[in-house]
Amino acid sequence: MAYGETPFLIASAPNGARKTKADLINIPITPEEVAREALSCKQAGAAMMHLHVRDEDQKHSLDVGRYREMLTEVRRTVGPDMLLQVTTEAVGMYSAEDQMAMICDLVPEAVSIAVREIAPENADLNELKGFFAFMREAGILPQLILYAPEDVARFNQLVETGVLPGEKFPVLFVLGRYTAGQVSDPADLLSFMGTSSYISEWMLCAFGAYENACVLTGAGLGGHARIGFENNHLNVDGLPASSNAELIAQARDGSRLLGRKIATGEQAKYLMQPVW
Repeated sequence: MAYGETPFLIASAPNGARKTKADLINIPITPEEVAREALSCKQAGAAMMHLHVRDEDQKHSLDVGRYREMLTEVRRTVGPDMLLQVTTEAVGMYSAEDQMAMICDLVPEAVSIAVREIAPENADLNELKGFFAFMREAGILPQLILYAPEDVARFNQLVETGVLPGEKFPVLFVLGRYTAGQVSDPADLLSFMGTSSYISEWMLCAFGAYENACVLTGAGLGGHARIGFENNHLNVDGLPASSNAELIAQARDGSRLLGRKIATGEQAKYLMQPVW
């Protein structure tokens, strides 16, 4: 599509896997808190939620029951016009087998999967191929997470060998995760550009105070954005944001100045479809 024709998809990442109330008093943790935040983010321009669940001690979890509770509460609150995506993030706690088992049990609408976690060098590629075939048959929307150029190379290999059974897939470029102090820069995006012909749509998330600058750079290049307290809690003026929705609104207003229309939930579901 020509520039400006593809709507700008904003996903909210309201909490992530690590920060707790001790880090940010206003971070949403419980299903009820996340659901309220999801509605505010939807009203601010987000068409997609990237969801993590926590245990009773606010620690990261891949518990299927907790996910079902979260998804039910968020869907009840936001209505049908929002794409709900779960995470398989390992956080040093879960194996690739644990992640695959969670997805097969939960069968979510959409899921984000880090290539380096699900397909390490010693991965059983036959098992992985069967897992992705299950996702395709179940209609689960995948988003492959790429932290560095070597992850892009691994992603390309998985597609070329048929382990990922399809032609093009939506991906997430992560900026700043492994830099000193987890600070990203808009120029970090350049190392990802043009590195794969197997990408249908790309989204970025960016750690640190320059999150919005990175997001708008991506918007200007035709990409999409995941925004929120998982990666950053500061507004562009350097002051703490009162909510995830406040960060969403900044990106919404900036992207409109770039000539990008804001995607709806229905458009989000279309944009996140792989070409199986």
